[in-house]
Amino acid sequence: MKNTKYWLLTVLSLMLIMVLAACGGESATGDTEKENTNSEETSTDSGSTSTSSDIEFLSLATGGTQGTYYALGGTFADLITDETGIKTTAEVSQASAANVNALKAGDAEIVFIQTDIAYYAKNGELMFEGDAMDNLVAIGGLYPETVQLVTTANSGIKSYEDLKGKKVSVGAPGSGTYANAEQLLEIHGLSIKDDIQAQNLDFGESTDGLQTGQIDAAFITAGYPTAAVEALGATADVVIVPVTADKAEELIAKYPYYAVDTIPAGTYGLESEVPAVSVLAMIATTADLPEDVAYGITKAIYANAEKISHAKGAFIKTETALDGIGIPVHPGAQKFFDEQ
Repeated sequence: MKNTKYWLLTVLSLMLIMVLAACGGESATGDTEKENTNSEETSTDSGSTSTSSDIEFLSLATGGTQGTYYALGGTFADLITDETGIKTTAEVSQASAANVNALKAGDAEIVFIQTDIAYYAKNGELMFEGDAMDNLVAIGGLYPETVQLVTTANSGIKSYEDLKGKKVSVGAPGSGTYANAEQLLEIHGLSIKDDIQAQNLDFGESTDGLQTGQIDAAFITAGYPTAAVEALGATADVVIVPVTADKAEELIAKYPYYAVDTIPAGTYGLESEVPAVSVLAMIATTADLPEDVAYGITKAIYANAEKISHAKGAFIKTETALDGIGIPVHPGAQKFFDEQ
């Protein structure tokens, strides 16, 4: 009898232990599942304001502090930061050609660039001869960049022919401005090496030189109104040397990435409009940039163009963003434009 009671108690004890163990296991499993669920939710929440990329910083190479690229760059950087959650900073640079080299070196992820320079870089021509950048791609076009041959009333320069023998700023060798100067002088029968005293100055240095009389004229390729030229206009009577219709036609026939342009009366205090030519400003990157990041950058700029206070913001439109680009478009940017 005693043995029967003993075995009964033993069996009951074992059953109780098994029940308690099962309950504890369910509780532990349930807690683990809840922790996993919470972890997944946290991950989703933390990714909702950023891209899926692990990129934390983006560098946007612009141009000199007196140019339009730099003026727009700060706004672009803020818009990209807000849209993608990736901290983006606008950096001073030597503009188009230097920006291509910054992309190549990995010193920048996004750059301002002229469409003509982008074409040269992609195809290994002119300053990029033998050094093509195969993975250069566009995000989108921005606005016309007018080639402005700037001088003052005191210089007496009224035409391209008047430049012969004069000190003329043509930008840094290999820069977009230098290429524009070389091509426009060529069309007018002049040579940088033989017919002018070429000075390699940036925009701010050029207008300072004009103000002090150290140079006679300066090529400045930028969207008007350009800050450096406006500053010059505060102390001197600005003159923009015109490109006549026949010379513009000749230039475009040889270099089709140019377009006819006009600088309106009132700009820099001009009494009448001045015929000119322009190329296009654009934003570019590399094909290595993740698609969702490129999409976010494109959306940040083109879906928020009304927030751009600079006068050139009026030209930044989704419907014209791919006009005249001349190089392939990043798939992420193309995706954004296709959705519009």
